[in-house]
Amino acid sequence: MTESAPPAPAAAQAGHHAHHLPEHPHHHAHRDVSGGRLRPAVFGAMDGLVTNMSLIAGIGGSGASGHTVVLTGVAGLVAGAFSMATGEYVSVQSQNESIAAEVRIEQLELERHPEAELTELAQAYERRGVDPATALRVAQQLSADPAERLRVHAREELDINPDELPSPWLAASSSFVFFAVGALLPLLTYFFGISTLWPALGVAAVSLFAAGAVTSRFTGRGAAFGGARQLVLGLLAAGVTYAVGHLIGASVS
Repeated sequence: MTESAPPAPAAAQAGHHAHHLPEHPHHHAHRDVSGGRLRPAVFGAMDGLVTNMSLIAGIGGSGASGHTVVLTGVAGLVAGAFSMATGEYVSVQSQNESIAAEVRIEQLELERHPEAELTELAQAYERRGVDPATALRVAQQLSADPAERLRVHAREELDINPDELPSPWLAASSSFVFFAVGALLPLLTYFFGISTLWPALGVAAVSLFAAGAVTSRFTGRGAAFGGARQLVLGLLAAGVTYAVGHLIGASVS
């Protein structure tokens, strides 16, 4: 008679059954809080919209002609777009240059004091809860390749990735285009032959509400709340500049 095989150990049986357990995928999604490319586009256009809406409101409030309002609005569009592009380029380029300087310093430290830098990296992992022996092994493995070693130290000590720096030219061109698009909206009615201020402000107000509603995608608030908030803030800015323009126009007339 053939002897029956001894029963498998409990751990082995548990592993065997666990291998055949049905999978239940867990879906865990978040909103895109970074906004990708849409976020700078919306806020750049909103900046141009509020700026030029307020500018033409101030000029229109002074009693200037429609031609003067359009001339001022176009000048504001061009000047504002170039100002935004210049500022964005200088800001991003300066940041990149500062990062590059810090990375060069880190590279020198890795060349001059490799053991001390290895210890620093291991201690960084220990602070995250890794046991000392494992932290040291991980640090040694990541430090085997000089290029990877520099990237790891830059991420751990500087909180940057030197291979993924933003482009200053892309930032500048994006700022120029999106600001110009926003600044153009309050001028549309004038370009279609309507030479009074209020229709232009009406178009700007609708655009403000729409832009504010889009920003609710990043904040998690309702579209109505986001649109109303941006509309109130934009109208407040336009109202103040209109009042200033009106007072100045009345005093010099």
